Amino acid sequence: MAEKDMTEKALEAHSDVFADIVNSLIFNGRRQIPESELEQGRERSVYQGGKALREQERDTSKYWRKNQIRIAYIGMENETEAENDMPFRVIGYDGAAYRDQISYEPDENGKRRKTKERYPVITLVLYFGYKKRWNKARTLHEALGRKLDGSLKPYVSDYKINLFEIAWLTDEQVSRFQSDFGIVADYFVQMRKTGTYSGSRTEAGHMREVLQLLSVLTADARFMETMDAAGEGGGLHNMSEVLEKIEQKGREQGIESVNMLNARLIRDGRMKDLERSVADSAYQKQLLNELFPEFISQK
Repeated sequence: MAEKDMTEKALEAHSDVFADIVNSLIFNGRRQIPESELEQGRERSVYQGGKALREQERDTSKYWRKNQIRIAYIGMENETEAENDMPFRVIGYDGAAYRDQISYEPDENGKRRKTKERYPVITLVLYFGYKKRWNKARTLHEALGRKLDGSLKPYVSDYKINLFEIAWLTDEQVSRFQSDFGIVADYFVQMRKTGTYSGSRTEAGHMREVLQLLSVLTADARFMETMDAAGEGGGLHNMSEVLEKIEQKGREQGIESVNMLNARLIRDGRMKDLERSVADSAYQKQLLNELFPEFISQK
């Protein structure tokens, strides 16, 4: 889980990508936050859970600081499935960040005084599901559902999450991204629209991190396998080149699997099955699944 968390955070941890996501989604493409004004946030916080202290950790977060003044604290959470408890989680993250602002420091006389720095906390929930839209709670009231008594409702502050459904962004919204996140967004939009991905010639500045994120979000190991096979100097600069490598490997595996099947059928004297498999691709696939199930599952 730790390795998965690290790879999922790697792309968005780059300040150029983080700033681009915020500028594109919050400021409609206006370059409001330069990457030079971002600094690493405090992603871990502790809370009392039952009888023991527990730790909670954001996916990615950064402080927006300008002229030595913190303007805001911004966090991001990546989700591949809709979750009804998301408002509870966001409240936990945001509450911890606000609580951190209530701290004390010694004054010039050595007496304790409250720190004066105050800034807003913003959490962006990035939803990468493309087969169906987010259909779970977006507010605290929705998350509580029937557990929220009508007579108490006016006194329970409703807390909404800032949800962005990446696969459902418009072409205009995707075009606003100037960093590698645009490649990621384009992938999910294409998958939502057509169920396939045709690649992109846009050059990636952080190719390894793009493929790491796609591997985690799609559970498709071929992205990182392709990068690892190419090596650091493998010459992969865009997603079209990545797809070409994946397709090439698929063709090579296909040839290898057919050769293995033919050799096995000849060895076993199954000449009629060999003749039929050459003419009938469905039967050939059936024999491959029958004789080499482990090999087929790895393709």
